[in-house]
Amino acid sequence: MAEKLIIFDTTLRDGEQSPGASMTRDEKLRIARQLERLKVDVIEAGFAASSNGDFEAVQLVANTIKDSTVCSLARANDRDIARAAEALKGARSARIHTFIATSALHMEKKLRMTPDQVFEQAKQSVRFARNLVADIEFSPEDGYRSDPDFLCRVLEAAIAEGATTINVPDTVGYAVPELYGNFIKSLRERIPNSDKAIWSVHCHNDLGMAVANSLAGVKIGGARQVECTINGLGERAGNCSLEEVVMAVKTRRDYFGLELGIDTKHILAASRMVSQTTGFVEFCGPAQQGGGGR
Repeated sequence: MAEKLIIFDTTLRDGEQSPGASMTRDEKLRIARQLERLKVDVIEAGFAASSNGDFEAVQLVANTIKDSTVCSLARANDRDIARAAEALKGARSARIHTFIATSALHMEKKLRMTPDQVFEQAKQSVRFARNLVADIEFSPEDGYRSDPDFLCRVLEAAIAEGATTINVPDTVGYAVPELYGNFIKSLRERIPNSDKAIWSVHCHNDLGMAVANSLAGVKIGGARQVECTINGLGERAGNCSLEEVVMAVKTRRDYFGLELGIDTKHILAASRMVSQTTGFVEFCGPAQQGGGGR
């Protein structure tokens, strides 16, 4: 029996960070229902603590969606996490996704915290979240540019505190496939309790390699969750494209050897819906263009 690759869609959260791509609560619900038809495993519905509007959108999606896990992002502090848990109360399956920066640059300039402070904050936040919801994802923001020794220490502690998914983001789109895949592999080999969590990848497309990096994280690194968006929507150059990563794994099952729960018949409808809602042009690959080889 082949292992399953979990598809985590963040169109409603990270995708909405594209300038001009904001969505109303009702538009988010309509897209969430289409993602449920697509059989997306996890829908990141928003960042509940960021605004009342986002809280209401997460709450509405959580109360409506039945077949996918509904997730809210939360910074690694008690207020954000409690707000996320409150918004997710009505969900049949809920996840809190908490994060804190771990790269030297982000810790110093963005957080103004020492590594030891970040370590303690990460531990306490995962512990607090775990007491509210059983399914906890932890992300070290700018993880790919973090010191590997420090990152191992933080991630080992997060798993020990109850994180069920560990996501290693390439926050600024700096990675290249072979190096990123080996980075994930090295973390999994070095961290003693790494087998107690599902490993995830979240790649940005600044260098045009978000899909390639994500697939390398899966094939080389052993990740079993990919974070992606419809049409590759997202801040700056966008995120890993759901339709590309899904079709790559499905078409080249001989190479990846993984199962997917996605119902690919609904990809085009999802792409068009997101395009029409946001005003961003839908994905159009070679098959849809109909061009022959040249």
